[in-house]
Amino acid sequence: MKLAVVGGGSTYTPELIDGFARLRDTLPVGELVLIDPAAERLELIGGLARRIFARQGHPGRVTTTADLDAGIAGADAVLLQLRVGGQAARLRDETWPLECGCVGQETTGAGGLAKALRTVPVVLDIAERVRRTNPDAWIIDFTNPVGIVTRALLQAGHKAVGLCNVAIGLQRKFAALLDLAPADIHLDHVGLNHLTWELGVRRGGPDGEDLLPGLLAAHGEAVAGDLRLPRAVLDRLGVVPSYYLRYFYAHDEVVRELGTKPSRAAEVAAMERELLALYGDPALDEKPALLAKRGGAFYSEAAVDLAASLLGDGGSAVQVVNTYNKGTLPFLPDDAVIEVPARVGGSGAVPLAVPRLDPLFSGLIAHVSAYEDLALDAALRGGRERVFKALLAHPLIGQFDLAEGLTDRLLAHNKEHLPWA
Repeated sequence: MKLAVVGGGSTYTPELIDGFARLRDTLPVGELVLIDPAAERLELIGGLARRIFARQGHPGRVTTTADLDAGIAGADAVLLQLRVGGQAARLRDETWPLECGCVGQETTGAGGLAKALRTVPVVLDIAERVRRTNPDAWIIDFTNPVGIVTRALLQAGHKAVGLCNVAIGLQRKFAALLDLAPADIHLDHVGLNHLTWELGVRRGGPDGEDLLPGLLAAHGEAVAGDLRLPRAVLDRLGVVPSYYLRYFYAHDEVVRELGTKPSRAAEVAAMERELLALYGDPALDEKPALLAKRGGAFYSEAAVDLAASLLGDGGSAVQVVNTYNKGTLPFLPDDAVIEVPARVGGSGAVPLAVPRLDPLFSGLIAHVSAYEDLALDAALRGGRERVFKALLAHPLIGQFDLAEGLTDRLLAHNKEHLPWA
């Protein structure tokens, strides 16, 4: 089995490599190709990847290349984890929205739109090259904003599934609090990428006993602390929102915080410099502890499980993925991309039935999904007016003057990545 990772020079990659090495019985990789134009970073990551494989006795071969077409040739699956514009673009995404009093974040609000505009055309170009080279290959998208990028891929007819680590992170957290194995926890995880709620925490499977009320009663403070939300919010909602909901439920508080401390992009850039220095140590043959602070926890396990299901021998497994709605949420179009548990096998992902959503949650989902429609249109066709309409539609913006000011700033900061601008 051959897997290719586009963006293989990311400092995330050793997390992925560690999962491939540990879970080789689940996903028997014969060749892993790391693809990245950043030659110096790629050499460091590739060397560490080979040492991790060797330490754990993995028989697979790790290769590196800057040649996309050569790297994806013959691959059974292609994982996308790229960042168009790098950390410099992320820093801008987290900065200029604050000038208008709006949250600065790389996947939510105006910064998230900027990232979508930069990313969608690049990802679609990669996907077309995959399709020309090996049309049977699956594309696993971990590139943010995952929901919008996955919808672009699916609408273009690609064999694609979107992946995020929020659900698996919460599953592992809840399992530890409940003293259960992660495999014994099924989440009623419902919404859009980075806009989800855990409506139930079930023992054993989709029809199992709901442990969520007891979890909140016994461990509500710990869960709320991780989300940086007051415990009373969880108690009143009766569900567990993802930590991205803080940008909606406490927007003004977050904006004030972001104006008084270094951006997350600056923190990550400093962390990346330290990680790259560690990766260059020829004695290092495991992922360093610092990587846990970089983000993407449990991404490797989720990616291995998803690839194994897509490329397996006809079996299927339930996993939380991003895929077409297909009637799962009746208030959204069938071709909206949602993030829910799905049965995944060789033919793709089929969403499971989910609990009925309270209007408190379905209303926000419908609102953000409508924004995503407009965001994808702007990413595919360009134009200032399309950007403005997407920003005006976003529930964190929604005011004419704000949308005008944000549009001007978005275009000014992204001209090098948007030919039409």
